[in-house]
Amino acid sequence: MSATILRRSPDRSDRSDGPPGSPWLHVAQAATALAVGMGVGRFVYTPILPLMHAQAGLSAGGGAHLATANYVGYLVGALVGILRPALVRSPKILRGSLTVLTGTLAAMPFTHSTAVWIALRLTAGAASALIFVIAVSSLLSHLRDHPAHLPGWAFGGVGAGIALSGLLVLALRSVADWQAAWWGSAGLAVVFTALSWNLRVELPHTEATDPGVVTPPRPVRTHRWFNALFAGYTLEGVGYIVAGTFLVAAIDQASPGWIGSGAWVLVGLAAVPSSALWAWLGRRWSRPDLLFAALVIQAAGIALPALVGGVAAALISAFLFGVTFLGISTIALATGAHLRFPRSVALLTAGYSVGQIVGPLAVTPLLHHGYHQALILASAVVLAAALTAVVLRIGFPHHIPDDTTDGPRTRPAS
Repeated sequence: MSATILRRSPDRSDRSDGPPGSPWLHVAQAATALAVGMGVGRFVYTPILPLMHAQAGLSAGGGAHLATANYVGYLVGALVGILRPALVRSPKILRGSLTVLTGTLAAMPFTHSTAVWIALRLTAGAASALIFVIAVSSLLSHLRDHPAHLPGWAFGGVGAGIALSGLLVLALRSVADWQAAWWGSAGLAVVFTALSWNLRVELPHTEATDPGVVTPPRPVRTHRWFNALFAGYTLEGVGYIVAGTFLVAAIDQASPGWIGSGAWVLVGLAAVPSSALWAWLGRRWSRPDLLFAALVIQAAGIALPALVGGVAAALISAFLFGVTFLGISTIALATGAHLRFPRSVALLTAGYSVGQIVGPLAVTPLLHHGYHQALILASAVVLAAALTAVVLRIGFPHHIPDDTTDGPRTRPAS
């Protein structure tokens, strides 16, 4: 994903496919795009996975391969956004991606072929990435002069999509099968697609011609901090996605019934206000400190159901995971933008995507013994990411002149 220093122009800033409105309208449309692209398109697979294991004959290894295919597709979509930045300003690409993603959800029940499922999840991943890149680029460019909590609430659309799709699967699992769960998620995607169809994606007039390049007022070398951030965010991609893929299955294994799907709904509900919350905390604490705290909290949440059984541990784990995974992304993207590293958001997204590919592959050998070892390994990787935040805070340049971000605008305490 890429963004730029934007200069608002009265005659072009409101150019869109729909009528201009309040910033909250833009927030709502971006939130619904993120809800379908990420909350449903990517994460509905998590609560459906146990149903596919039980009813569709999908093996544990096959489940990991489907997850990996989705993350490979996401990386492809992210790279397209890097190599063809004009695409992130195209309403046609947004609408095409929304349509393709919804179609892949609806097509999943029509086959029992793992190879076809892999192809569908690969395609869904690419569409999800393009939706994310386009929606976030639009959101952050049009709202850059508004309070930081506004983009934060829009990012909460991911959590809303997770919660609503999780509730849908929870309701269907007692009266229908895995096929109905996929069709139901496709129907939910249709609703979100309609609500986000007219999202303004053309960027306001800019003085820069390349929306992937951030031009500082004077040279500021921030490579060493960006390298630490990049390493940590890539490790976060490895660790978080193991929990994001297998948390429900792990809880179902220890506590059969509604607990797994219920915990996933709690993940979504906790994620809705999380980005706005971390943006608010960013007014009082520095970004490296916030990143460290969020990563440590997430590591504890991922490890909890593997170390402590029972419903309470499962629900606490879900809450800690939900309240941190979007927050970590918003903090990391904001930090990269603050450092004024060229194409910081796109590069961080690509590293994150690579981590998501590695994660399921790394834990596949452990799945023969259940999910607990996989969660412990994921927790350890997230703790390693927290250590990079310690490195990041050493000499961190809190004040860079004319700080305009291409990510969520959280500012450290002065």
